[in-house]
Amino acid sequence: MLEKLDAIDTKIFLFLNGLHSETLDGIMVWISGKTTWWPFYLALLIWLGWKTRWQLVPIILFIALAVTIADQVSVHFFKEVFERLRPCKEPELQGLVHIVNGKCGGKYGFVSSHAANTFAVAVFLLLVAGKKWFTGLMLTWAIVVSYSRIYLGVHYPGDVLGGALLGIATGVLVWFLFRWLIYMLPGNWKISAYLKQDAS
Repeated sequence: MLEKLDAIDTKIFLFLNGLHSETLDGIMVWISGKTTWWPFYLALLIWLGWKTRWQLVPIILFIALAVTIADQVSVHFFKEVFERLRPCKEPELQGLVHIVNGKCGGKYGFVSSHAANTFAVAVFLLLVAGKKWFTGLMLTWAIVVSYSRIYLGVHYPGDVLGGALLGIATGVLVWFLFRWLIYMLPGNWKISAYLKQDAS
């Protein structure tokens, strides 16, 4: 069963990874970059700060918690346990994988830490905001970043899917912890008064 799933995963990967062009190469490298999204993050924090005022401080702390949990779990409980080679390091796929700039990353790829981290942040923040347009924005961001990892040849679709599920679970867990903390504090800290009263 696992061999069959692995074969399907590889087939889908080769198809998606094969849909490349010179223009897309540069775009996907940019999308996958660690520093690319700082303007986006800054815009999110400004908007959240405007909506939540000084509650932005615990929000930032819980974002950091979500990323830390997703990142560490993806490495120590998945990559180091399952030891699934990245497609760009798989001997049987040599010559078949489109690798941009010769960059492949670490040895193991299951699960994708990029997917885990982005989905953890996206799910936590969309639960905090409770707005339809914001949900669409965050999920689109997480999906695009995750797809870039397949395009660049460093992750199978299964790696990305596993990372996304881990990130979703992490985001929900951290949201429950955040909500518990907020509602344990005095009334002025309650976030719903700012974000959800005009939810759309």
